Amino acid sequence: MLTTLKNAFKVKEIRKKLLFTFAMLLVIRFGCQLPVPGVNREYFSQWFSQQTGDAFNFFDAFTGGSFLSMSVFALNITPYITSSIIMQLLTIAIPKLEEMQKDGEDGRKKIAAITRYLTVGLALIEATAMAIGFGRSGLLQEDAIVIDYIVVITALTAGSAFLMWIGERITENGVGNGISIVLTINIISRMPQDLAGLYDQFVKNAKNIAMGVVAAVIIIAIIIGMIVLVIILNDGVRKIPVQYAKKVQGRKMVGGQSSTIPLKINTAGVIPIIFASSLMQFPIVICQLAGYKGTGVGAEILKGLNSGNWCNPSEPIYSIGLLVYIVLVVVFAYFYTSITFNPLEVSNNIKKQGGFIPGIRPGRPTTDYLSKVLNYIIFIGAVGLIIVAVLPFIFNGVFKASIDFGGTSLIIIVSVILETIKQIESLMLVRNYKGFLND
Repeated sequence: MLTTLKNAFKVKEIRKKLLFTFAMLLVIRFGCQLPVPGVNREYFSQWFSQQTGDAFNFFDAFTGGSFLSMSVFALNITPYITSSIIMQLLTIAIPKLEEMQKDGEDGRKKIAAITRYLTVGLALIEATAMAIGFGRSGLLQEDAIVIDYIVVITALTAGSAFLMWIGERITENGVGNGISIVLTINIISRMPQDLAGLYDQFVKNAKNIAMGVVAAVIIIAIIIGMIVLVIILNDGVRKIPVQYAKKVQGRKMVGGQSSTIPLKINTAGVIPIIFASSLMQFPIVICQLAGYKGTGVGAEILKGLNSGNWCNPSEPIYSIGLLVYIVLVVVFAYFYTSITFNPLEVSNNIKKQGGFIPGIRPGRPTTDYLSKVLNYIIFIGAVGLIIVAVLPFIFNGVFKASIDFGGTSLIIIVSVILETIKQIESLMLVRNYKGFLND
């Protein structure tokens, strides 16, 4: 990776893209420290520390600490992520959007424009809810008037829209997917604090040097193991061979070639974990914002939904929530893959192009075969996701480690870094081809 970056900086065009990306990342980190005018930041920090659930910790990790510090980037790109997921689901449900998606570059531009408008709308709704909900209880000054609420709402909405714009500019003029890079830099910015906390808790405060060294080795081994597993999940592919029959076109014999259909092991990416986590934490967020503490069965259910209570040896009953979480990850892995990969459509395309899978008849048998293989690798990918996601929960529950980043964050970081490196390598390859043609 370092060699790739070193060689990339030698190329003027790629160097400009890298420097532009780096400059935009500096702007993002500066904005994450810029406070919203008229906001009582001490109140919000105190309120945040009193929350028992980890839903807001998860959100704060995704915003790079902007949410906790209540900066102009407090909402960050979460409205864009939400709107993108909504548009993906609506594309399946609404035929007109599905046609638009299949309508080449023009259709994708229209969907991107709709996503932008939806992002601004969601940011406006979230900003209004935060300003009114928190403002009444101390987020704003006691003598705050209507204009103060408008300033907060405008600042939070504009901050989210500006980050979306930066992400698109990085995609256009920089390197990698801009939105993914913005999310990644936010998560990475929180990791030093979490690692420092692990060091203080298990290494610095160990009973003796030997135990501190063992704790450090275990922590490093777990992190490296999770990274390796994420890389395997990200790059793992099951290739389905496809043979194309020979046919006569004019006076020439064409076809007879062989190809493959690459099916990724982790077909749904990090989406199942995000969906499952959001669904589990949604009731907690609503109850906390409403000031509902819960009593009796309601309180027990909320504790079971809170991942901070999972894998606790003294209270194993709450680990039932972990089992529900695992089931949701598997369900969403199958659900999301079913709306992004259609075996029937792939089978029909193979048949139309005169192709077939060796040993499998075209038509329904091919569809059944692809469905069988897909269901198998989806399960493997889901198991891999569960391992990466559950390990931090076990570590937190058994050893009382307090870390904000987990399997979801790690999957995002590794995936984005790998994809960005691949894009840099492809840019260098294209340049070499151009140089060869010019010669």
